[in-house]
Amino acid sequence: MGSLPVSEIIHIVGAQNVLTELEDRYCYGYDASRLQALPECVALPGSVEEVAELLKLANRDRFPVFPRGAGSGMVGACIPWRGGLVMGFNRLNRILEIDADNRVAIVEPAVVNGVLQKAVARHGLFYPPDPASLDFCTIGGNVAMCAGGPRAVKYGVTRDYVLGLEVVLPTGSIVHTGSRTLKSVVGYDLTRLMVGSEGTLGLFTKIILRLIPAPEGVRTLLAIFPCLEDAAHAVSAIIKNRVLPATLELMDQATLQVVENHLQMGLPVAAEAVLLIELDGYERTLDEDADKVQRICRQEGANAVEMARSEAEREQFWRARRSISPALRQLKSGKINEDVVVPPTQIPALIRTVRALAEKYALPVVCFGHAGDGNIHVNVMLDRNDASELMRAEAVVEQIFRRVLELGGTLSGEHGIGIAKSPFFQWEVGREGWQAMRSIKQALDPLDILNPGKMFEVNRAFFRGNQSIPTRL
Repeated sequence: MGSLPVSEIIHIVGAQNVLTELEDRYCYGYDASRLQALPECVALPGSVEEVAELLKLANRDRFPVFPRGAGSGMVGACIPWRGGLVMGFNRLNRILEIDADNRVAIVEPAVVNGVLQKAVARHGLFYPPDPASLDFCTIGGNVAMCAGGPRAVKYGVTRDYVLGLEVVLPTGSIVHTGSRTLKSVVGYDLTRLMVGSEGTLGLFTKIILRLIPAPEGVRTLLAIFPCLEDAAHAVSAIIKNRVLPATLELMDQATLQVVENHLQMGLPVAAEAVLLIELDGYERTLDEDADKVQRICRQEGANAVEMARSEAEREQFWRARRSISPALRQLKSGKINEDVVVPPTQIPALIRTVRALAEKYALPVVCFGHAGDGNIHVNVMLDRNDASELMRAEAVVEQIFRRVLELGGTLSGEHGIGIAKSPFFQWEVGREGWQAMRSIKQALDPLDILNPGKMFEVNRAFFRGNQSIPTRL
């Protein structure tokens, strides 16, 4: 298999855990970004020692290693664009411990987010980070990308729940960061450095997570606004009035129309925006908070506010939100999904800009997302087989990024940088910030073995004519 010492890789992890057939390698060559490149080989280690030995071998023979969880990432962070070895963590999938008394869980990286949530719920506990892919994304990938989700407005993101890590550094050294305790300030905060590092600084083999008590109850509301600005004002007004929802989701008019076409469930397609608001906490205060939210929404211009009276009604509200991605397929065969963040009060300015760009470049663009923290998912729809549409879509994305930074925002709230956003990285952090981060990478990975070409390189996703460069599926 080219430059890879396959026989030695087999010796480390076993023949049954090494994949060299074309069809197997293809399955490990793409993620949810629809970027794709073919690895030379796939290894599935089953222990921290095997992970370390594989990285030592990679340093000796200088071949690249690309870590992979469930492949649910949106920016190509696990794409093996240089061939090399994909290291899949499928076998490291155990919940090692749930310490209910100390509110701690210890897991291996391939534990599925939703599986962990159900397991800790049986102990009356709660793991809040809830990316849309929670039914199949893994905790290791969540930590690598610092995943968020709808509940981030109240509970924060993955980094707020990672207490410590067992990490294999790019050279094969095994280190332990943090501790099982909430407070730990011994030395540099290597845990925070590793969270969100996108597989470029180390590979997680154990993850220590903070848990919190599960809320007693939930109330779910749907507020309909004829004016987008009024919906944004309502978001700020709710929080100003000392109510912090667990989720505060926004769907714009284009989103409502496409979901209604898909589901035929009677959504208010004439509205400019809908807010899906979920409150959780103590039962004795939830109805009071729900009444307050309804009053605020009406005061801010909502022409209707509905509250779910049963679990079935709650699921119906959420069905619209969860159906957005499949519904988008009726517009075009492909999409570029960006997850920009602006101050919540700037959401209308962002969406107005997006609408103008959609008209200028004659492409459908759909906006929805986490209004409570300003994290809006902007989906530029395109025909995957139309080179002209791809070029126009790239132009739309670039102009959206410029506008986001003008509004005081950030280019990614959940998805990360990976390949897809690498050329825009310096726009936000500056040359000096980029160099500081690059120097950390070089210090820990002097031979550029681990996940090379991510974050710090030019955007290979849109280049043409080089077979080693990722292509769009």
